[in-house]
Amino acid sequence: MVDHRFLIGLRPNTYNMKRYPMNQQPVSSRGSALLPLLLFLALFIGTGSVLTMQGKAMAFYQLSAAVAILPAVAFALAMGKGTLEKKISVFLNGVGDINIVTMCIIYLLAGGFASVAKAIGGVDATVNLGLAFIPAELVLPGLFAIAAFVATSMGTSMGTIAAIAPIAAGVGHQTDISSAMLMGTVVGGAMFGDNLSMISDTTIAATRTQGCAMSDKFKMNVRIVAPAAIGTFLLLVFLGTSGNVTNVGDWQFIRVVPYLVILGLAVAGVNVFVVLATGIVLAGSVGLVSIPDYSLLGFSQDIYAGFLGMHEILVLSMLVGGLGELIRFNGGLQWLLERVNSLAVKAGRGNTRRSGEFGIAALVALADACTANNTVAIILTGRLAKEIASDTGVDPRRSASLLDIFSCIVQGMTPYAAQVLLAGSIAGISPVAVAANNWYCMVLAGISIVAIITGWPQLHGKAERSSAV
Repeated sequence: MVDHRFLIGLRPNTYNMKRYPMNQQPVSSRGSALLPLLLFLALFIGTGSVLTMQGKAMAFYQLSAAVAILPAVAFALAMGKGTLEKKISVFLNGVGDINIVTMCIIYLLAGGFASVAKAIGGVDATVNLGLAFIPAELVLPGLFAIAAFVATSMGTSMGTIAAIAPIAAGVGHQTDISSAMLMGTVVGGAMFGDNLSMISDTTIAATRTQGCAMSDKFKMNVRIVAPAAIGTFLLLVFLGTSGNVTNVGDWQFIRVVPYLVILGLAVAGVNVFVVLATGIVLAGSVGLVSIPDYSLLGFSQDIYAGFLGMHEILVLSMLVGGLGELIRFNGGLQWLLERVNSLAVKAGRGNTRRSGEFGIAALVALADACTANNTVAIILTGRLAKEIASDTGVDPRRSASLLDIFSCIVQGMTPYAAQVLLAGSIAGISPVAVAANNWYCMVLAGISIVAIITGWPQLHGKAERSSAV
């Protein structure tokens, strides 16, 4: 039987002492703590859907997600026991979480680079160079392959999207290929690499919590995700045949250099902050050299304009982080984990392996939907997933792969996830449209469910063990 002391991923005493002061202990599990998240989704997605049916143009832009989440935050603050001051402190702890701050800095740097690169003509030059040599019907599969390669090498989906999404947005302006399809393709490729990369934080978290070697998890993972990637590539080849180039202009190689450099740095595994900062400086330098009337003042104004363009997703990410912390503090996530664990244990009386794997997949998927952070979701559920795997006979290689795969699936299809928000902001389209066109995550979800039902791929040999967190 699974020990419920491990329901939040770490031993409760350790977790509570690190996460909360003595007077801010989280309450017992409560399903009602999830209601604020449901309210946010109902307001944001519901309003956009209703307006779409009414024929309203730009329906999902009429109510900003950063505003739609405010009633949910207020609802969460009003719930549970404890003083308002204590709950506000919990909320602010979530807002200031290191993962949230990291994403916000990436947003700013990505916005600054995209703005400067566009101002110097780098986006147009890069797009025109690509369209001059690549047929329009291969643009989508090409972007997917590039994003997958860069993310696998770089180990971060956020950095990959920040580097490639501006190019995809430029393609959308100069072809009749849907911007939503272009951005969904980039996000899909980025999630493929993030899931598979040996240096990704999701891989590290999944393997260490399950006690298996990264090489073993990679071998298991690639057998599941490779068919999904190949299937997605072929779908994009077919869908891309409808794209036609509407305008291909001239290009100067010097204006393409900033993109080539940041892609090279990304593939080399350089820190994402260094990659984006280098891109900003290099793009500005190219502008100062190649554009007669481009000045340092104009360079600084372009950087700031890029920062301003990211304000909505920056604010939304902070609020989502705070809301997720309140949900966790009020017992919503623990309640969710208990329900999944209970179902897995009951179902284990039949096919234990299958029920265990479905339990692990559902566990991390629901946790990711609540936290909008795949790494955090894996860390929170890793300990319980290991217990479920042990009770139901699931190999650590399988449990580690399932944790990583299903967290990335949900992350790539959640409209308020950082990756989707960044892609939508760069292209100036709704994150809902981006998530709806992420074909890779949809295909991967189907193949992964089949893999759980059938037990494919078959395991050979014993997993190499490593110490768990």
